[in-house]
Amino acid sequence: MTQIALDLINHVTKIANVGIGKKNPVRIMGILNTSPESFYKKSIRTNTIQIKNSIKEMENDGADFIDVGGMSTAPYLSTIVSEKIESKRILFAIKIIQNVSNLPISVDTCRAKVAKDALENGVEIINDISGLKYDKEMQKVISKFLPSLILCAYDSKTVLGNPIIATKKLFRESIKIAKNSHIASEKIVLDPAIGFFRRTGQGPFFTKIKSNWIKRDLTIIQNLNSIKENFPILISVSNKSFLGNILGKENPSDRLFGSIAAEAISVINGADMIRTHNVRATKDVITIASKLSKQHKGL
Repeated sequence: MTQIALDLINHVTKIANVGIGKKNPVRIMGILNTSPESFYKKSIRTNTIQIKNSIKEMENDGADFIDVGGMSTAPYLSTIVSEKIESKRILFAIKIIQNVSNLPISVDTCRAKVAKDALENGVEIINDISGLKYDKEMQKVISKFLPSLILCAYDSKTVLGNPIIATKKLFRESIKIAKNSHIASEKIVLDPAIGFFRRTGQGPFFTKIKSNWIKRDLTIIQNLNSIKENFPILISVSNKSFLGNILGKENPSDRLFGSIAAEAISVINGADMIRTHNVRATKDVITIASKLSKQHKGL
């Protein structure tokens, strides 16, 4: 075994100085949507009181991180806004969060200018749904600020073949970009992009596949330990449309029980971090699922 391989096996991941994976508890990333275009209308927070109350609630309910989004990237919606609007929304939320909480802040963006604005204002994590592939300027920003990263599996072209093999390949491409941007392995978490592999869509933020997209997502969740590449895995399934398709529930607000069931299975199958709209319910799910999971015997 090469030294590089040994280093990957032995490294301890810390995102904004919070341990992820291995013997650490499964972490929770609470979602703060500041974009009115978001698919899940109940999660939208646009004014000071809403944001303050939401952050306090998520912190009290057990969130380890807050993930702020300023532009919806749902693949079936046309939701692109200007970088200026995305940055304005995110910076507004960041200042409020920093005034009411010490939780580490992640910013959900794949645009370099937005990431730069956030990092200049104390954000420690960039959650890039394109895995650093959408905006070529992102590498320069990442190299300068050296943040922790959440890298999603993504390709702008059509991806064919076995979903596990394809996802691992996309991860490796993003990891290579991060390494070329001087990011240490210890600062990287991988996200298999549940809900972002589609046949068609209205925005650029998804990976095209010709096969059944729901089957792809289910296969990935069933085989999380097979795609880890020695990095922790984040899973984000909260209220997503694959659950609505399976349950026959068109309204995202009706998918809570489906969400927590999928989160429980994800934890049992090896997820190290859950990104959710439903922090309180997810905290309970993680506590029970971790007790029942062979991967997390130490809890």
